[in-house]
Amino acid sequence: MQEFGDFAKIDIEKLLKGFDEQLAHMEEFQQKIASCVGRAEDENGLVVVEYDHQGVRELELHPKAMRLSSGELADLIKTVLRDATADFQNRYYEGGKEVFGEENNPMNIARDPEAALGKIKEAETIYDRAFEDVMGELDRIRRRMDL
Repeated sequence: MQEFGDFAKIDIEKLLKGFDEQLAHMEEFQQKIASCVGRAEDENGLVVVEYDHQGVRELELHPKAMRLSSGELADLIKTVLRDATADFQNRYYEGGKEVFGEENNPMNIARDPEAALGKIKEAETIYDRAFEDVMGELDRIRRRMDL
């Protein structure tokens, strides 16, 4: 009888349970992100920005902000918007950390793309090795069957 190697030892129940857990984590993460809002305001309270996953949610300008030149106001809005976006990204990252844990946080990719690329290259190496093993095994089977 043909041996199936490690494939015969796979615990399907455990595999499906792990998949269900990951799905539950993703649902929890989506709910957390849906309520995630980044907020920032300048030191004088002239501009307030709220930013969420859809973009700018609120932009409040204090009447005193109208005393600024158009260039000064534009620069102030851009600065506060950048701060609100950074706050949103931090909250987004923290939400991922709460749900998935520090090490498995998918938001780590955004924070450290070089590390993510390293993991992709590792996976590629493992895939290539597995592919070569499978092709070698198929070649041995072909030779045994004189095909």
